[in-house]
Amino acid sequence: MSSFEQSLKKLETIVGKLEKGDLSLEESLKLFEEGTALSSVCKKELEAAEGKVQMLIKKRDGSLKTEPFPPEE
Repeated sequence: MSSFEQSLKKLETIVGKLEKGDLSLEESLKLFEEGTALSSVCKKELEAAEGKVQMLIKKRDGSLKTEPFPPEE
């Protein structure tokens, strides 16, 4: 299976092609379907990673400390 980074890069390529607007309707739909599938895969991988990070963040007393991820700058 592809890594998260590979899936994300392919998704970015698809978005770039769709944004140009020079594809036929059939080609656009095919790329849209592929992009939707890649987006779902990336989302699942991010959710799994978030769960692992939350498990690693513990307070001194051993309880789980859940914190939101800081926004990207």
